[in-house]
Amino acid sequence: MKIKTRFAPSPTGYLHVGGARTALYSWLYARHNKGEFVLRIEDTDLERSTPEAIAAIMDGMNWLNLDWDEGPYYQTKRFDRYNQVIDEMLEANTAYRCYCSKERLETLRETQMENGEKPRYDGRCRDSHEHHSDDEPCVVRFRNPQEGSVIFDDQIRGPIEFSNQELDDLIIRRTDGSPTYNFCVVIDDWDMEITHVIRGEDHINNTPRQINILKAIGAQVPVYAHVSMILGDDGKKLSKRHGAVGVMQYRDDGYLPEALLNYLVRMGWAHGDQEIFSVAEMTELFRLDAVSKSASAFNTEKLQWLNHHYINTLPADYVATQLQWHIEQQNINTATGPSLAELVGLLGERCKTLKEMAESCRYFYEDFAEFDADAAKKHLRPVARQPLETVSAKLAAITDWTAENVHHAIQATADELEVGMGKVGMPLRVAVTGAGQSPALDVTVCAIGQQRSIARIEQALAFIATREAQG
Repeated sequence: MKIKTRFAPSPTGYLHVGGARTALYSWLYARHNKGEFVLRIEDTDLERSTPEAIAAIMDGMNWLNLDWDEGPYYQTKRFDRYNQVIDEMLEANTAYRCYCSKERLETLRETQMENGEKPRYDGRCRDSHEHHSDDEPCVVRFRNPQEGSVIFDDQIRGPIEFSNQELDDLIIRRTDGSPTYNFCVVIDDWDMEITHVIRGEDHINNTPRQINILKAIGAQVPVYAHVSMILGDDGKKLSKRHGAVGVMQYRDDGYLPEALLNYLVRMGWAHGDQEIFSVAEMTELFRLDAVSKSASAFNTEKLQWLNHHYINTLPADYVATQLQWHIEQQNINTATGPSLAELVGLLGERCKTLKEMAESCRYFYEDFAEFDADAAKKHLRPVARQPLETVSAKLAAITDWTAENVHHAIQATADELEVGMGKVGMPLRVAVTGAGQSPALDVTVCAIGQQRSIARIEQALAFIATREAQG
């Protein structure tokens, strides 16, 4: 049997973290078993589905590199197929027309709730022989079995059983002729030959209804696996109040797709004590029976740790391609200065996100008119004039501009003036970067360049002179 999984989001918003993890698990299961992965857009909610949300889902899937073999299929383009099956079910008496008014159903619901009963349709039209005209409004309901149970072996949770007496006759077509979500899902899984349905635990209650419909139309019942929810740091269901929950927001915040995938796969799945997984390793090792039934708590610090790891271990050229977008967002012209791959090497140890890297790299490419006030107050004092003048002359004398030779110039200045390296290094750092923090000073000065570094030292000396003049 060829394994076939699907990811079927509703386009009513962005691709959120929980959806991305479900997509990843479905994708991994298909890839591990050399099967196929289908993307399906469940857009039957016409009022809430938007083209923008569809684009956001596609962007998220593409950014995470979760490629699909079939699709995207759209449910709104398959209404004829759904209605064809519903008409066949009416003929086979596995479905029936229901003419109950909204008022009657609301009254029924209120009465049942007052009596402490579970609200459910009472089956009035199930076997009714009342005559109705062809144009009288009606819905179509599925004739759910009234006896026995639905039992399915959830691949994550084990056997789950629902009594058919707990399930009422589900509406499968509305009065306006549109089929309902639970019915469309069933026909799609049948037509697309889905063998394994991996989805969130919020769908567990839909599963027995869908199984009964599949059996009624003579379709193969897929294997089901329901993944637990993701909680925020505070133990509550992950939502907007926890910060970034849309996948593309993580891209915007400077995370690498590899880091987010690695983080998501570990939110419910484990392989021993291993924490770092390449996509190839995930694909090789992933098993549904290793997925936990327990809810997972989102931990931003852990994600940052993984991101920092990937920034420093993935090829710098690749990280640079991901960094480029953030550089453009900061409007930094990188025509002069180190390559972005070099920049990754320079700032990788200091920065946990690509956004942070882009925000802190401007001095490598652009001159500045002002120094950081606190850093200048502390380090650009009259006592720093002589170290800066001396180191400037030694930097200007370098004929082979390398980090090693820059280091020698700084060291020689400290030796000549008989002062500690900090007395030279800190004023020099503020002079060339404008601030009090940077990577190692020799590689920083080297990357900024000889002429630019000397010009910035001159700017710092002018600042000191002005400060002296003002007393």
